[in-house]
Amino acid sequence: MSRIGLKPIPLPDKVQVDIRGSHVTVKGPKGELDRSFHPDMEIALEHGVLSVSRPTDQRHHKALHGLTRSLLANMVTGVSEGYTLNLEIVGTGYRAEMQGPNLVLYLGHSHPITVEPPEGLSFEVPRGGRTVTIQGIDKEVVGEIAARIRRQRPPEPYKGKGVRYENERVRRKAGKAGKVGK
Repeated sequence: MSRIGLKPIPLPDKVQVDIRGSHVTVKGPKGELDRSFHPDMEIALEHGVLSVSRPTDQRHHKALHGLTRSLLANMVTGVSEGYTLNLEIVGTGYRAEMQGPNLVLYLGHSHPITVEPPEGLSFEVPRGGRTVTIQGIDKEVVGEIAARIRRQRPPEPYKGKGVRYENERVRRKAGKAGKVGK
């Protein structure tokens, strides 16, 4: 029994859903998202509530049931509220800045790294350039871009330098003990 899949998805005001077979379009104040789902999943809209049902209790249908419901809920939340992810930049000389809509990262490489935002995504760098805010309506794209930025210089365990998520805890290691007794 899928606990996630059985939960109904209440639609906020100003959010419209168009269901055409297995293709769903969600429109809201922040934008519009559309996605095709597995044809076995049955998506219904009744009285301002989205629900997902599955045809059988087979293992793959149970997995698709929860997945479909989660993806639909993320679409509804994205077009009504949007998603935000914050990254912290730690390290001497490491910083970020905006050049037009593009994000430019200085992370200790011999060259700056320029990241162009995909459609529907925006970057913000507050004064100081030590944090980067990624905003968008598609949770999957926001997370993917944040992971790509983090991958440019992941936090290292000795000094903690690098790009990390806002509340990410970096496990620190003790360095070399050095020579003793000379």
